[in-house]
Amino acid sequence: MVTGGDDQTLKLWTISQALSYECLQTLHEHNAPINCLAVLKTWSQEPLTILLASGAADATIRIWKLAARQLHLLQTIQTSPKYFPLDLAFASPGQESNTFILAAAGTRNTVQMFAATCGDGVPYFEHQATLSGHEGWVRSLDFTLETNDTGSDLLLASASQDKYIRIWRVHQGKQLPVLPTAGSAEMSSSVYLSSKSPSNKAHRLKVGGENFSITFEALLLGHEDWIYSAKWSTLSAGKLALLSTSADNSLAIWEPELSSGIWVSTVRLGDISREKGATTATGSIGGFWTGLWRADGKSVVCLGRTGSWRRWDLDESDEQWKPAFAVTGHTKSVTGISWSKKGDYLLSTSSDQTTRLHATWSRNGTTTWHEMSRPQIHGYDLNCIDALGASQFVSGADEKLMRVFNQPKTVAKLLLSLSERETSPENLEQLPDAADIPALGLSNKVVDQRPDPEPQLNGGGREQPFDAASASTALKPALDTSHPPFEDALSRYTLWPETEKLYGHGYEISCLAASHDGSVVASACKASSTNHAVIRLFETARWTELKPPLTAHSLTATRLRFSPDDRLLLSVGRDRQWAVFERDGEGYKALQANPKGHSRMILDAAWAPCDGDGRKKKRVFATAGRDKQVKVWGGEQDAEGKVTSFGLATTISGDLPATAVDFLPVRSGDGQFVLAVGNEGGSIFLYRLDARDLKVVTTTRLDDE
Repeated sequence: MVTGGDDQTLKLWTISQALSYECLQTLHEHNAPINCLAVLKTWSQEPLTILLASGAADATIRIWKLAARQLHLLQTIQTSPKYFPLDLAFASPGQESNTFILAAAGTRNTVQMFAATCGDGVPYFEHQATLSGHEGWVRSLDFTLETNDTGSDLLLASASQDKYIRIWRVHQGKQLPVLPTAGSAEMSSSVYLSSKSPSNKAHRLKVGGENFSITFEALLLGHEDWIYSAKWSTLSAGKLALLSTSADNSLAIWEPELSSGIWVSTVRLGDISREKGATTATGSIGGFWTGLWRADGKSVVCLGRTGSWRRWDLDESDEQWKPAFAVTGHTKSVTGISWSKKGDYLLSTSSDQTTRLHATWSRNGTTTWHEMSRPQIHGYDLNCIDALGASQFVSGADEKLMRVFNQPKTVAKLLLSLSERETSPENLEQLPDAADIPALGLSNKVVDQRPDPEPQLNGGGREQPFDAASASTALKPALDTSHPPFEDALSRYTLWPETEKLYGHGYEISCLAASHDGSVVASACKASSTNHAVIRLFETARWTELKPPLTAHSLTATRLRFSPDDRLLLSVGRDRQWAVFERDGEGYKALQANPKGHSRMILDAAWAPCDGDGRKKKRVFATAGRDKQVKVWGGEQDAEGKVTSFGLATTISGDLPATAVDFLPVRSGDGQFVLAVGNEGGSIFLYRLDARDLKVVTTTRLDDE
């Protein structure tokens, strides 16, 4: 396998039968991100070799040869006129031919054709023709043989931002292929519907004594936005099909009619966007970026801005393409996670502006984890989250407020069914039915099911029928309880209604925490002064702020944690200090602060489980810092068991900054604390701490795999 990336390198990998990967070679010949790759097996007189082409944002195309498990650079092509290649495609007219054709396109509205021979075993590609006709950047190229017959023509599909796909025919010989007559249906459907009539000019290639012509074959119309990819496949009985994906949130499968040869769209998959403007520039969905066939042509997948693979399988019994289960996930950094209070599902927030719910799917004795709901689709990057009770959570984003969400009845029933739970939420019937996002809004609104819609009065006093469109859409039985929701259901039918907004901060929310009993929410925002680096408390009975706010930090607080019994609140920040606050009635008051807790900013903190007789409970917390240290602090208690101060008990040093830390919520079988530490390099370490002196007893590094 060969990969290219934003790090400007090509990597060659070997894959074992156990699906383990080993990097054999890293090449840094390009000096800009690599955008595209193309591979071709060559059938020359020498043993089978493989050619590779790579295109990058340095406006070059480099030709490589794979031999003896190494890539060797053969040629560097400077694009002229200068453009950045976005896609490349290799072709060879047949297994007996030593002639190779390379198509290249990118940030121009033309396709460049290069050709080479491999008579001496070292092909050298020369520019032979430039295909014009597109009116926007060309995003995708793909070659295929028209038939399996010897001497079959090649077909090249080019997809562009001008919303059109063009098919070009590569024909061997001096004679041009037979063209459709001017009055045929194909010419009328292809030519006159275009803003500019496609040219039938023949482009000539001559390589190694062989002559080829390239002529325009067909123009495919139907997409309403940029087309990102076009890929060929051979279906049953040798019939060609072309899969295209577009920013209009659709996939199309094109096939030629047997009688006329006209290319028509036989299948259209994806979404019909109900939000106008949900396209390339402004839409929240963003379309489909790539489309792929399964090798047998009976399944297609695509990937888009939401980060989810979407898959359709061909049901041969009724010749219908039906949605199938695929992989979902965040597309950017995950910034916060929180278990539900019962531990039956996991919530996550991300810089991709979504909140996602992950839970188990149990069937036939097998249990796997999947995304079951997308409670929040936001207009800001989300930074933090915490669960409130069994069916509620609060989240904070790059805005000055926090939002509270309640689980809808549809999602609760879905989780109850798929996870095979024995108990349902106590307040199931009191939960809202579903939620929807209003146009131009950020707040998820409740959608109630009304079996008998009643007319309503508008502002003029006239009857206005109840608009059940959004309700029927949100409550549509798309949440099939036999499997996790598909991508379209996740983004439309699994939203949670927003019930409260919590105001008070002056800048973007940086962190928040909910008490274990769900009665208090603590939050902080990004700050560069003491005035804004306060911790605000909100009680959840009436959703009002508990004043005054807590002061301790001078810069942004990075983590807030309540002790297991909610008697203490711990905060750490970029100002290198930690602070502990003690419960005082409904609110909290300062107990102790350490302005020199670490030598660099503190990134995370966690409480150890507290247990003991009566009020004499062991109070321990850990802090993780940019200074590559994790420090464990123990609380000193008075005769009544009240914590008076915390002192440093243990320092754990590492090779990289410690970015995450947490304790196992219960002690191990031998009474020890178990501390997990994650560092900037992605490694996770487990430390067992003696409960008496908090010294490290054992250290275990988790396997990266």
